[in-house]
Amino acid sequence: MTTSDTGTVRTNVPARLDRLPWARWHWMIVIGLGTVWVLDGLEVTIVGNLSGRLSEDGSGLAITQSQVTGLGAAIYVLGACVGALFFGWLTDRFGRKKLFMLTLAVYLVGTAMTALSFNPVWFFVFRFITGAGIGGEYAAINSAIDELIPARHRGRIDLIINGTYWAGAAFGALLTVPILTQLPVGWGWRVAFGLGVVLGLVILLVRRHVPESPRWLFIHGRGQEAEQLVDDVERTVEREDDVTLEPAEQYITIEQRTTISFGEIAKTLFRQYPRRAGLGLALFIGQAFLYNAITFGYAQILQTFFDVPSGSTGYYFAVIAVGNLLGPLLLAPLFDSVGRKIMITGTYVLSGVLLLGTAWLFSAGVLSAVTMTACWCVVLFFASAGASSAYLTVSEIFPMETRALAIAFFYAIGTAAGGITGPLLFAHLVGTGRTGDTVVAFVIGAVLMIAAGLVEAFLGVKAERQSLESIATPLTARQ
Repeated sequence: MTTSDTGTVRTNVPARLDRLPWARWHWMIVIGLGTVWVLDGLEVTIVGNLSGRLSEDGSGLAITQSQVTGLGAAIYVLGACVGALFFGWLTDRFGRKKLFMLTLAVYLVGTAMTALSFNPVWFFVFRFITGAGIGGEYAAINSAIDELIPARHRGRIDLIINGTYWAGAAFGALLTVPILTQLPVGWGWRVAFGLGVVLGLVILLVRRHVPESPRWLFIHGRGQEAEQLVDDVERTVEREDDVTLEPAEQYITIEQRTTISFGEIAKTLFRQYPRRAGLGLALFIGQAFLYNAITFGYAQILQTFFDVPSGSTGYYFAVIAVGNLLGPLLLAPLFDSVGRKIMITGTYVLSGVLLLGTAWLFSAGVLSAVTMTACWCVVLFFASAGASSAYLTVSEIFPMETRALAIAFFYAIGTAAGGITGPLLFAHLVGTGRTGDTVVAFVIGAVLMIAAGLVEAFLGVKAERQSLESIATPLTARQ
């Protein structure tokens, strides 16, 4: 129990949350928060597959395909980086719930205005705003999920939720097919972005019922609210599952604070945990280059090298998206049972090696659009699980008070290095129409994934089935 609402408190709230059996209440968390990745996958895929149509006469935008997949993609990712840092800082300061509602609202505004863009400049501006909302979502939601899900389920749930990005990607890819083939050039792409707004509004309604993190509440001087929230959850679980919960005996003493300075957070990340900071950067840079380059640019590869019509690229991308979705779904339980280090190292290294093989086959000229897609499907089956584990890693290996900003920082730096550079470089290399240039892009992505896997092998943290407080002691904890 909590002894007071201010000053120093002794609480067993974390232990009570971790010992809960899986219940309908947890599904509410998964559905309410996990759906954001569907939106991100939808956004990125729609832009990539509509890039050819946006560049056609009559689209209403005087823009080229390379500008859409290169500059437009980079601006979207830049917005995501800025949004992650800004909203991540606000998330640690003002709470998880306020920010995962605010960031979704920012996304809705950006997407709605993208659909109304009337020239390339405004299209790029609104892509930046949309990206800012999505970037902020990553920080607010990953921190909330990890703080609400029991320790023994945290790895698999985090991976599966991050993997739902590809459900949105598959939906977006298939959505572009009728839009590109049945609607006028000037209206189809606007309808596609408008549907993203509709989906976002539905998620906003569901998300209203997701609670604030009790861990955040008791650290920020709202201990009684945290106790009341966990009491309500326990009563609900006992009633719905017909179980009797055993008392939680593990307590932690916390010196409550309303705010924690940015300087103290930065010092914690880089002075107290330098090895973990290096690990986070390696994992994010590797997956960000590979994924942002491919998700924004695969339609351009199909059209450039295999003469696939712009209206048909969505079918191929939907197949890749299914492979990406299956990876986290099928491999996620192993991250809690076999362990983080083995699985993260294995998925990163194996995906990189398979990508090198794909690059060799592509350079030999033996691949078709179908077999190229099949190769990428296998590569990304493993890479998707690895990429999702990057978010899991940085959200659980740093202290509670820094969690959202840590996620934001590593997402922003890693994505800026790989996610902005990747689409720009990839669009340039693919745009030359020379096979050798595209092979170079494949090899860069493969090498970065392998390198990140090796960093995990040496610096990884065995966090499976452990409470967040035992992995990284809160800054406000006292003996």
